[in-house]
Amino acid sequence: MPHYLYLVRHGEQQDAEHGLPDGPLSPRGKRQAQLIAERLGGIPFTGMYHSPLNRAAETAAIMSERMPALTPEPSSLLFDCIPSGPTPDMPKSFESFFGAVTDAEIEAGRAQMEDAVSEFLTPARADRHDLLVTHNFVIGWFVRHVFDAPEWRWLGLNQANCGLTIIRVRSAKPPVLVVHNDLGHLPVELRTGLPELQPV
Repeated sequence: MPHYLYLVRHGEQQDAEHGLPDGPLSPRGKRQAQLIAERLGGIPFTGMYHSPLNRAAETAAIMSERMPALTPEPSSLLFDCIPSGPTPDMPKSFESFFGAVTDAEIEAGRAQMEDAVSEFLTPARADRHDLLVTHNFVIGWFVRHVFDAPEWRWLGLNQANCGLTIIRVRSAKPPVLVVHNDLGHLPVELRTGLPELQPV
């Protein structure tokens, strides 16, 4: 039976530009959460899981207001993290990213994502649709895993706030990336969180 994962990055965080590690959603972030909920309203979800961090928990709570059949469940496997460290095959242009990252953070992130892949990217015994509200790097790691890409390749796989990525997991074949960072539900003025400007 197919197992579908619907991966949603949290909405825009208030004052994120000031370097706050976590916090409430901005008014734009709240609207993003409402619109992704409307987009996904007709899907027969089996479960809804979210990172315990405030920005993801608030996104999940707003979404569940419009999807009342779902009860959001926090999962430590969906925390924001650094999934891996520098590798010999990694382009040198990414080296500066790891300047302030400790070995302990990398090891914790690696262990977390190994467990997350084992927990979520598994075939189901029955038709299953799971909604995961999480963070950019976590989604990037899931996408990297689907393609069996080099360990560093989650870097540069960017997801907008409340963008939608869908993965289908199958028992006899490798998982499939159905769509990545779909923003069709968001008007241009609500497309935030990406390092590059998007074409209108």
